[in-house]
Amino acid sequence: MTTMPFAPRDYVPVLAELTGAFTEALRTADPAAAVPDCAGWTVADLATHLGNVHRWAATVVRTGEVQPQDFAAGAGDDLVAWYAESAQLLLGELQAAEPADPCWHFGGTEKTKAFWYRRQVHETAVHLADSGSGHVLDPAVAADGVDEVLTAWLPRVTRWHSAPSLAAPLVLRATDTGDAWTLHPGQPPALGPAVEPAATAEAPARDLVLRLWKRTATPPRFGGDTALAVRFLEAPFTA
Repeated sequence: MTTMPFAPRDYVPVLAELTGAFTEALRTADPAAAVPDCAGWTVADLATHLGNVHRWAATVVRTGEVQPQDFAAGAGDDLVAWYAESAQLLLGELQAAEPADPCWHFGGTEKTKAFWYRRQVHETAVHLADSGSGHVLDPAVAADGVDEVLTAWLPRVTRWHSAPSLAAPLVLRATDTGDAWTLHPGQPPALGPAVEPAATAEAPARDLVLRLWKRTATPPRFGGDTALAVRFLEAPFTA
């Protein structure tokens, strides 16, 4: 079973690995190529978005305060170098920060800088998958990504979308790590104690987290009330 979330500083080497893999993917990618899971985006758009997210998050971590967003700011002539610089700026701020210090963020967890260590790992992991990279995501990191959606995003879902409907308990299970999450009805649904569920959805952790982020993934294996599980997984509850 995976201990989630990780200690904040344990995310830093994971983020360095993921941003390094994204940088390498950019070196050989066609900047004009379409990104299948991001409608209307090219690889250049994807890299520009992620680099600007890194720069924005670095400023939030440094100041502890909400900052204006411009995720489409120009990357200049050397997209690879600009993205790599963006990643290093973020890594530097996270390494210098005190995770327990107060800090603005948009999630449904304690308002400290610790949020950003986890968030930037999973932001990068999903966009690394978008890039088509062959990087193999550690199952424990993927499981933590599932947990982040359910503990940090789902409680705040009504900020962006209507709450997903869940008429009876649902269990999501990562087959490769053994981690399981029991969701109970509510507005929005909430994690709770293990019970006999009305439905289950099982898949490797990476497929579960990509499914939650509405990316292409191998479908889960369903049990019980399949329609209930499908409705939940298809509902928008991330920004």
